[in-house]
Amino acid sequence: MASLFLLAFVCFWLYWVIHSNPVASQTIEGIVFINGSSSIGRIDDDFICATMDWWPPEKCDYGTCSWGRASMLNLDLSNIILLNAVKAFSPLKIRLGGTLEDRVVYETQGSGQQCSPFVKNNSEFLGFSQGCLPMSRWDELNVFFKKAGAAVVFGLNELSGKTINSQGASVGAWNSSNAEALIRYTVNKGYTIHGWELGNELSGNGIGAGITADQYASDINALQNMVDNIYAGFEVKPLVIAPGGFFDANWFTEFIRKTPGSLQVVTHHIYSLGPGVDDHLIDKILDPSGLDGVSHTFSSLQSILKSTRTQAVAWVGEAGGAYNSGRNGVTNAFVFSFWYLDQLGMAASFDTKTYCRQTLIGGNYGLLNTSTFAPNPDYYSALLWHRLMGNNVLSTSFSGTNKIRAYAHCAKQKQGITLLLINLDGDNTVQVYVSTENAKSLLNSTSEGNQVPKINFSKISGRLKNRNGMRELREEYHLTAKDGDLHSQTMLLNGKILAVDSSGDIPPLEPITVLQLDPIMVAPFSIVFAQIPYSFSICNKVQ
Repeated sequence: MASLFLLAFVCFWLYWVIHSNPVASQTIEGIVFINGSSSIGRIDDDFICATMDWWPPEKCDYGTCSWGRASMLNLDLSNIILLNAVKAFSPLKIRLGGTLEDRVVYETQGSGQQCSPFVKNNSEFLGFSQGCLPMSRWDELNVFFKKAGAAVVFGLNELSGKTINSQGASVGAWNSSNAEALIRYTVNKGYTIHGWELGNELSGNGIGAGITADQYASDINALQNMVDNIYAGFEVKPLVIAPGGFFDANWFTEFIRKTPGSLQVVTHHIYSLGPGVDDHLIDKILDPSGLDGVSHTFSSLQSILKSTRTQAVAWVGEAGGAYNSGRNGVTNAFVFSFWYLDQLGMAASFDTKTYCRQTLIGGNYGLLNTSTFAPNPDYYSALLWHRLMGNNVLSTSFSGTNKIRAYAHCAKQKQGITLLLINLDGDNTVQVYVSTENAKSLLNSTSEGNQVPKINFSKISGRLKNRNGMRELREEYHLTAKDGDLHSQTMLLNGKILAVDSSGDIPPLEPITVLQLDPIMVAPFSIVFAQIPYSFSICNKVQ
């Protein structure tokens, strides 16, 4: 009786998924191919990272001031939603930095400088005066990070001591004295820092100013020597991270070659959608070829790391999709999870270890609402990724429509695999079959070139019944926009609204269970995580 009830429930749910969206006109089929013979990449346990920025309320773009009190200098650290949102990841990497980090001085003992805030001044470099980080605020931030269980990366002021010539080139060596005082203060207070990053968007031509790869390498070597000295005797030392800028193949190659023993992480930034003022952002997000465009950057950096034989690994140090604070109703809405989750899947497939989202809060691309702190849709997308996608990345491809984006990892905290499916098609439900057979040979076996061969889930089921003789089930998480509105800032999980409760608690993210032998039904404009209890040798251990 119980099994009949379960089967009836699954059938009802599948009917609801297919028919609840009135624009769905038909169901089409496709196959996702997963190669579990080896891993094509391996991500950090805390792959998901978010940023906190320096921008004051006066930061405005296209006539809109979207930052409010979201700067690390004025953010309300007592907000319970903020605390719970960070704690839910256990841990969340948080990168502290951004454009103004190279205009910051640190109010350390004996600095001899008054600790003044940033003041908007269009005649000054980057449009703001020099600002200051009070040590009292640094204390408050570190107390919060410890309570929330965050892993902190801090961006240091690389332009300290340098002059900028009329061509925008930065001249001179890094004056590390102020940074050294901050690091020593941090160590003396017992604060744990996961990594020290040097500079923001100064690689290549730079944003506002550029530094040659040779000089940047010299500065990083100085930072590594400082870290070795200050953390002498520590069993675990913070990572040394750079350059935190946009990818330039020649510049990155020279820089990496000249920092063979000083650099543990190479960071680059991604704003592949262009300016936030662009009225065609959604068109770009829903365009598969547009999403594929940034793969060249991931591939090129991966090749450089291999050819230089460096021990350094790749991170995306900052990625907000659309620069100049994003766009309200797009980069903070449901539609942006298509771009964001595709970025996470693509970056991982090129062996990127960590991906830092701009921002945790602030601008129009925060994981949290700048005013209310309520999670935006991408927060839940990030949290599901963090909980479901394990370290080992599996080679994955999809056949049947180019509107489905597919990524697979070994499952996290469970045996099996987790499959991520993103449907960019607003008209069609896609009925997805899964196969571990070779995609090329399988497709060649069909007599009609345009026909997608039907593959039963038994191809990957491993076994159809568990040890108790019950039929094997898988868990699915279906993400959709409220009322089907891509601009909505409310996300539904399996048809239920995701929202914090009156106590500020993050809602549970609970799956539905589906018979293993049934195909995965991916509704129009929806996202599905599916945890499949199939055992590849590389996924035999719980990650």
